Amino acid sequence: MLAVAALLSTLIGITLGLLGGGGSILTLPMLVYVVKLDARESIASSLFVVGVTSLVGVVAHARAGNVVGRVGAVFGVAGMAGAYLGGRLAHFVPAAVLLGAFALMMLLTSAAMLRGRRTGHTTERELAVAKALGLGFSVGVVAGLVGAGGGFLVVPALSLIGGLPMPRAVGTSLMVIAMQSLAGFAGHVAHVSLHLPLLAVVTAACVAGSLVGARFASRVRPELLRKGFGWLVLAMGVFLLGKQLPGALRDVGMPIALALVLVVAAVSLARGRAAAPGHATPLLHPPEPAENKPV
Repeated sequence: MLAVAALLSTLIGITLGLLGGGGSILTLPMLVYVVKLDARESIASSLFVVGVTSLVGVVAHARAGNVVGRVGAVFGVAGMAGAYLGGRLAHFVPAAVLLGAFALMMLLTSAAMLRGRRTGHTTERELAVAKALGLGFSVGVVAGLVGAGGGFLVVPALSLIGGLPMPRAVGTSLMVIAMQSLAGFAGHVAHVSLHLPLLAVVTAACVAGSLVGARFASRVRPELLRKGFGWLVLAMGVFLLGKQLPGALRDVGMPIALALVLVVAAVSLARGRAAAPGHATPLLHPPEPAENKPV
């Protein structure tokens, strides 16, 4: 079982390093359905694995110039507070509801990523630091609550709302994911017992894979990265929702939610095909190089 977990974890790490997200949406199902850990231990373990892997992976992306430190700091600090709170709140919510909500958010996020960013210009007011803090905190709460690193939320936030080019959104997201995943883990760890040998193997394999993925991230077209991320999240969301549907059905009326998600996904895909790609406006504008500043 350790060998299988190590192999799958290496592939997960490659995905995380390449796409800047997807670690938690792959790690959590692997721990629950392959390794057979219970849901709460899987959530805590997933946060640790993704947090450490992202922390290592962000170094490689920073060397390639794909980490915007100010954006990462704003999202990360707010996300840490939110993730810790989400981790504490998670123990008051039934496990089936947590996993069902996780799957639904994945489907909604995939629709946004496959649709792409709308054309048009974003006003400076919309890009205020206060909005970034609020967005980071909200993403952190969700990430800590459902045991996700938040990459499937952070990457769309940075790319679609913040306007960062995909390679920079990928690199910056790893910084945010590392901060809020480890904060979320701190919120969970007091309430669960961990399988430490398994955790060490999975973490080491994910780290190795993330370094491989990071080497190729800058060589892949941004549009391909965005589409690949969207389809990955969609596939895993459908899989996880299918696994949790009977339990979640009793708790939250999942069929209605699923129907709404599928409608949103179909409309988003149709609009995405009809729309022309727009120009992104950075969330927090990085300083201009000295040679480009007006005299």
